[in-house]
Amino acid sequence: MRRLCTVCVRSGSKGVPGKNLRSLLGKPLLAYSILQAKQSGLFEAVAVSSDGEALLRSAREWGADFCIPRPLSLASDSAPKIPAIRHCLTEAEKLAGHEFDLIADLDATAPLRLVSDISGAVALLEGTGAPNVVTGAAARHSPYFNLVEIGEGGTVRLCKSPDAPVFCRQSSPKCYDLNGSVYVWRRESLLKCRSVLEEGTRLFEMPPERAADIDSELDFEFVAYLMKKRAGPQESDVL
Repeated sequence: MRRLCTVCVRSGSKGVPGKNLRSLLGKPLLAYSILQAKQSGLFEAVAVSSDGEALLRSAREWGADFCIPRPLSLASDSAPKIPAIRHCLTEAEKLAGHEFDLIADLDATAPLRLVSDISGAVALLEGTGAPNVVTGAAARHSPYFNLVEIGEGGTVRLCKSPDAPVFCRQSSPKCYDLNGSVYVWRRESLLKCRSVLEEGTRLFEMPPERAADIDSELDFEFVAYLMKKRAGPQESDVL
């Protein structure tokens, strides 16, 4: 099976300006996803897509096989990610001279993942008939118990009404926070899907300590703290 890893990064970030090139324990944030993909040994190639030349230069320096300029129409704040991944795939296939069977996308803002999370998500897809696999961690709040929305007139109500009252979170149906760390698709599924959640989508569970996604300065500080805390294990686990 021919596997491609994509890493799609934008140059613009309002929450954390320049975050994908910001140094995190001596490496640019972008580098972690490239190195993890390479270290996994799963992929024929790693393709980085970006609208920023500085990001593409950094990707080359850290070992990306294909550095693909992304059209500005696919790089705005409101642009969905799936079309950018599709564009990266089709351009990578032109450069490779053949199609890929499996595509795994790694979010550069989730460097706490381990290589085993990538291989686990890939194995889950290849071992089932699922069209795609997403990653997530057990949710801290439950729509059946303590996650609420405000209805008409300003009144508060549970997001989901259970069939019977739930008196503690542990008794509610298990829910997960999608973290965007790893997405895995079969090629035909990626080319036709409208959402990351399709009929038959499977979830690979990650522990909360590896599921953080950097969207704010506080997130960046939190991730840096956790990475420093676990800096003792062998490098294969740190990456």
